[in-house]
Amino acid sequence: MKFFKILLVSALFCAALFAGTANAAGSKVFVKLQTSMGNIVLELDAAKAPITVENFLRYVNEGHYSGTIFHRVIDGFMIQGGNFDKNMKQKATHAPIENEARNGLYNDKYTIAMARTNDPHSATDQFFINVKDNSFLNFKSESGSGWGYAVFGKVIGGKKVVDKIAKTVTFRKGHFSDVPVKPITIIKAEELKQ
Repeated sequence: MKFFKILLVSALFCAALFAGTANAAGSKVFVKLQTSMGNIVLELDAAKAPITVENFLRYVNEGHYSGTIFHRVIDGFMIQGGNFDKNMKQKATHAPIENEARNGLYNDKYTIAMARTNDPHSATDQFFINVKDNSFLNFKSESGSGWGYAVFGKVIGGKKVVDKIAKTVTFRKGHFSDVPVKPITIIKAEELKQ
């Protein structure tokens, strides 16, 4: 009887361990951005930013990002895209999502985060990739500018592409600043199946 109890406890322990490993492995999602300057591969953290990752993947799987550009590029800060085409025409979006910036992920170099307006819970489709550590964008408090910007993943492939995009020449186009002179297009965004 004692042998069966030990066997049962061991089996339960192994099952719990396997479930934890499976959940940890399943919390990582990969997306490839095929751009006019090369490919960028993202690893998204669905465990720490479930709402944000689900939202981003919705746009990816709908083909929303195809034909959009990196419309705001500031060397030494970030590259932003996800909504405008090369004529600066905006795409329709889904409803804004909850800001998950207090998830323990930080706006470090080569992380991806959601862009938003002054309303902390206004992120829809636009995102940015940090090209340096931007700690001032991190969550500090649930008030005003303290909310920060929700990081939901990082670049694991194509860092040189990100750096190249960051160095592109920009100009003012209408009332938009920091627009690349030569459009940098997201040709396709796709989820990479494991």
